[in-house]
Amino acid sequence: MKERGQVYLIAYLTLVRKEITRFLRIWPQTILPPAVTMTLYFIIFGQLMGPRIGAMDGLPYMSYIAPGIIMMSVITNSYANVVSSFFSAKFQKHIEELLVSPMPNSLILAGYVTGGIGRGLMVGLVVTCVALLFTDLRVHEPAVVVLVVTLTATLFSLGGFINAIYARKFDDISIVPTFVLTPLTYLGGVFYSIDLLPQFWQRVSLGNPILYMVNAFRYGMLGVTDIPIDRALLIITGFILALTLLSLHLLRRGTGLRS
Repeated sequence: MKERGQVYLIAYLTLVRKEITRFLRIWPQTILPPAVTMTLYFIIFGQLMGPRIGAMDGLPYMSYIAPGIIMMSVITNSYANVVSSFFSAKFQKHIEELLVSPMPNSLILAGYVTGGIGRGLMVGLVVTCVALLFTDLRVHEPAVVVLVVTLTATLFSLGGFINAIYARKFDDISIVPTFVLTPLTYLGGVFYSIDLLPQFWQRVSLGNPILYMVNAFRYGMLGVTDIPIDRALLIITGFILALTLLSLHLLRRGTGLRS
């Protein structure tokens, strides 16, 4: 039993190493572009528009949007890492080597998700360093910051995994980021407080899961939030549990993996 555990650990760490090496090897495509893109957000929304908008929840607008922009980069990159990596493994047929190995489905899922978390956290750290060039960020609750960013990267890594399972061609892996993630992110309170919205649209916004992640992270960074922190963490955890069970179910059935 102990030997089997050691074998599983080696298999898991090997898969994680492969995933991390993959995105680090092409860092000009995986790490650098988000830093440049988020710099433009800070310049346009923070420096150019921020002084005209004024304070938000008693904070300078630049400081207010910084946590949302950091979270945006974490969401996008954790999702993109897993969906591209797992779909490439399907397309090139080497995913079959994992599926016929003694490695449990849970470890296969954990390996890919850990790689997505690694890229999401690394890009988030880079964007945070960029944010510090434009505004002063003093962390309000460090434990909440670490917890929320890790949970968010986990959730969207799982989302990328599910997208990759169902995708049949490369175009399919861009549909969800373009038509689902991008609108939900922009409408998730990154650039505004939902208190500014009419009552009806405030209720509609509560159906957007990204709203809870952005506000929980903003609370950890700045101490302000539109959503109670305990409710936000509960909803994020619930989504992670649901997507984990769905991912394992799809792996067990071989959905999208067996021709």
